[in-house]
Formats: sequence, structure tokens, C-alpha cells
Amino acid sequence: MLKRANFVTSLVAVFAVFLLFTLVNNLLLGGLRLDLTANKLYTLSTGTKEILKEIDEPINLYFFFSGKASEDLTSLRSYALRVQEILEEYELRADGKIKLQVIDPEPFSEAEDQAAGFGLQNVPINQSGKEIYFGLAGTNALDDREIIPFFQLDREEFLEYELSKLVYNLNTDDKFALGIFSNLPVTGQTDPTTYQVQPAWVVVQQLQELFQVRDISDLSSEALAGLDLLLLIQPKDLDDSQRFVIDQFVMAGGKLIVFADPLADTERTRQSAPTRMATGMNPLLEKWGVQLRPDKILGDAQVALMVNLASGASVRHLGILGFTANNFAADDLVTASLESVNFSTTGILALEEVPGIDTKVLIESSTSAMPFNSLQFQFLSSPGDLQQGFTATGETYPVAVRLSGTATTAYPDGIDGHEGDVIQSTDQLQVIVVADTDVLSDRLWVQVQNFFGQQITSAFADNGSLITNLVDNLSGSNALISIRSRGQFSRPFTRVEDLRRQAEAGYLKSSEDLQVRLRETEEKLSALQSVRINDGMLTLTPEQNAALKQFQDEKLKIRKQLRSVRHQLDKNIESLGARLKFLNIVLLPLLLTGLLLVGRKLRIFGR
Repeated sequence: MLKRANFVTSLVAVFAVFLLFTLVNNLLLGGLRLDLTANKLYTLSTGTKEILKEIDEPINLYFFFSGKASEDLTSLRSYALRVQEILEEYELRADGKIKLQVIDPEPFSEAEDQAAGFGLQNVPINQSGKEIYFGLAGTNALDDREIIPFFQLDREEFLEYELSKLVYNLNTDDKFALGIFSNLPVTGQTDPTTYQVQPAWVVVQQLQELFQVRDISDLSSEALAGLDLLLLIQPKDLDDSQRFVIDQFVMAGGKLIVFADPLADTERTRQSAPTRMATGMNPLLEKWGVQLRPDKILGDAQVALMVNLASGASVRHLGILGFTANNFAADDLVTASLESVNFSTTGILALEEVPGIDTKVLIESSTSAMPFNSLQFQFLSSPGDLQQGFTATGETYPVAVRLSGTATTAYPDGIDGHEGDVIQSTDQLQVIVVADTDVLSDRLWVQVQNFFGQQITSAFADNGSLITNLVDNLSGSNALISIRSRGQFSRPFTRVEDLRRQAEAGYLKSSEDLQVRLRETEEKLSALQSVRINDGMLTLTPEQNAALKQFQDEKLKIRKQLRSVRHQLDKNIESLGARLKFLNIVLLPLLLTGLLLVGRKLRIFGR
């Protein structure tokens, strides 16, 4: 009885110590974090911290996840836990300005009605009609709403950006102002032959629906006043005064997107004479380490699209290119979700390293590419002619790049006639350069039909998404733009896979050796057992009987060794698992708790 009483007392004491430890940990160490993941998945980036620091009015976040309905979806539940934990980190960092609610919208509940009211997406998970919610809604003091309808697993790397963008949008009241300056009729025009008004290109119509768009006809300081982003399309014949205005706009923190084409198809349809290249921005872009290569057009056999000839035959056009995911920067928010984007008579960007400027290639050719002279396209009679003499260089050629970082003005002394101070530099450079304008034209990505007076569009490529992504990405603050993709939460156990491969290799080698020995032993047994004399009776000498028994024992021994090798196959993996369990469950929690307690004590004594 005494031993039993002591045992019960010990259990109670251990349980009490555990509760006390948990209470002390929550009270004293609840606000402390240590991120040991390889890509710092739970450490908020500097841009996110700046966004959270700038929150003026309280923001309410409602995280909806169907916990009970997703009991069998292990990977989704793991990702949902990560989303919840990073949202809790947002709440902690916002210093009371973010209030987070975690809600399980069970079927036919008020919570489900609330999720549907926010516009979140319910996704069926089986044929019986069972549905789950996995989204986020946010509101501010003015009852503005922002939502993430459903957290896509394939967008996991951009989780922090999407969360920070939602918070940023709820915290800003300023309308983003976009200005478009173009030498092409992208915003619509009147046909001089029929006097009918032609609508704006579809990409511009999309931008007009999403942003406040101004048509800029004059590149002057007054015209660019109040703009957040300037979109230049085929800028030609620019003089120093216009380039100086653009330079100062960028130096003052304005964002810039340039579409410049060595041979715009839309210009060739309107002009009979050879067109001039849009190199008007080169003197300025060179200062930032990029320029459009004069008189060069990209040919790429790997991504060349098929076109129909007048004869009815089809041929690959080396100058009309359909770039796919292999050509896009997979870790950039602008291009990560794109599947195909079509270009035509695309230019090539020449890059040069400039101190302080980070140059990132967003879209590039395959290695089955080479530069053509633009004259070959201006006087091209048949696309098949481009095949003659085509030889891939084995290089990749950039056609779209992002520039960011610190830059200095190309006009430190200003220009003649300019009055006032010259902004000498910026540490918030945000410029994107694309070596094509045809990518914007309707014919390369969308079919437009008139249905009872209403324009119906049907996209067959992601050109429109590319332009929207470019503008949308640059429409945020510099803090938001600075947030890059993060590593994936779900990572393969590469160490375990290496151990498994090594074990399998060892097993195969041992197994092969044992199998050879087993075959040799069985052959010797067969030879002995084949000795027969009168009446078919088996007759063996005592020595042969001894050898027979030895071979039979050897056969059993070898088979036992084979089984042993099979059992040893996962020994290293099991051993690694045991060590990891000990480290994660016992050693690391104790070690971290000790370090945090020491740090807490030092902070207390330091006050």
C-alpha cells in the first residue's frame, strides 16, 4: 500500500510540475519566438513589419477553416495550422491593432453564413457533397473588406505576401494612380477611314476596371504630378527633357514599367514604311544597367508557335513565341502563377551590373534561341524563311527584367531650361522593362466578340494576367513590393530519402552476394542428390552425406542472412526517427526553455 501511495504521489507531483512549467512558459515566455526553420518560414520579413507598424486603425481578421470537415485531409490541415500560426504572429507584431478570430464554419451554422457573406469559397472534397472553407476575411474601421477566398496550396510560397497585401489594402485609403503614355493606340482611337471609334485594347480596359488610369499625352512634370506608376508603351523619339522628367519621377519614388519593341506589329499594320525601334529610353535605362539591343529580334525554336500560311499549310514562326512556365521566374510574384504568355517580334535586353541595383530576369528564352536582324522580319515573305540558317547559340536571352534597389540620376547637373533642385538618387528604385509591345495586343491572347452590343472576351493565353500582375505588384508600397517568396512549409525528408537509397544499395549488394552463394550451394546439393544406382535408390558415401548436411545447413544459413538483410533495410531510418523524436520532444524544448529563462532573467536584471 505504501509503495502504491508513493507511486500515486509521484504521478501527481509530475503532473503538477508540468502544469506549473506550462503556466510559467505562457506567462513569462509567451511573447518570445525562435524560428529554426531553414527558410525562416515563421519570421516576418522587414516589409511586413513596416506594414504592421504603419497600421492606424484597428483591423479585424477572420480566419475560416473547416477543422471537423477536414479530419482526413492531413496536408491541408498542416498548411492551415501554418496559416493560423503566421496570422497569430501578425496579431502579436501589430501591437493590438489586429484582432484575429479563428472560426470553424460547420454546416448550417451562423459561422458558415458569415463565411459565405464575406464571399469566401467553399470547396467540395468528396462526391457526397461535403465542403470546406479555408479562407481569410478582413475589415477595418470604415467597414472596408478584403478577402482571400481560399488558400491555394500551390501558392504557399507567397503566403506572406498575400496576407501583407490584405492588411496593406485595409490600412490605406489612397487610390492608386496609373498613367499611360503610348505611341500606340492602346487607349482607343478613331479609324480615319471609317470614322468609327475603336475601343481600347483589352489589357487597358482591365487596368481601367482595377485602377485609376490617366491617359498621358505629354511627358512633363505637370502631367506626371500625382502619379504612382508610369506605364510607357513604345516610347520613341524622346528627347533629354522628356527623359529627365521620367528620371526625376523615378528618383522621387515613382514606379516605372516600360514596354519597348524593336518591331511592333501594330505599327507595321498602320505604316507602309519600315518602322523605327523604340530605343528612346536606352540613354536612361543604360544608367540602370539595361537597354534594348538595337536592331535585334529574338528567335526561339523551342517556344515558336505554329502559324497558318495562305496555302493552308502550317509552319513554326521563330519570331512568334509562346513562353511557358519554364521561361518564367518561378519565385517572383508577377510570373509564378502564369502558364503561357505570347510574344511577337520580341526584342532582347542587354544587362550590365550596376552597384546598388538588383536586376532580376522575369522572362527569358530557352537555350534553343538566337538573335535575328530586325530587317529579316521587316521584309519577311514567309515564316519558313527564318528556318534557313537558324542555329541556336545555346544561350538564354532576357526579354523582361525587374530593377530594384538604389540608383542615381542620369542627369546630376540637370538639363538646360530646368529650374529647381535635381533629385540625385533613390533607394526605392522600382522599374520593370519588357522588350515587346505586341504582348499587349488583343490578337496574341484574347478573342473579342460582339454579343448583342456587349463585348465578350475569351482569353487563350495569360498576357492580360501578366500586365495586371505587373501593375498590381507595383501598386503597393515599397515595403509590400520588397516581400519575396518564401520556402515551402511541406518539405520532403531528404535525409531520410538519402538513408533509404543507401540502405537499398547496401541491401542489393549483400543480397546479390548471398544469392550467388545460395545458387552455388543449391547446385552442389543437386549434384550430390543426382547420384543414383540400383533400383533408383540414392546411395551416398559417409563423406557425401556429411557434405550434403553441410550444404543444407549452409543453405538455411544463407536464407537466414537474406532475411536479416531485409530487416536491416530500415534500421538507419528508424534510428534517425528515434533521434529526431528525442531532439524535438525532449532535448530542444528543455534547451530552448532554459535559454529563454536565462534571457528573461538577464532582461529583468538589466532593467
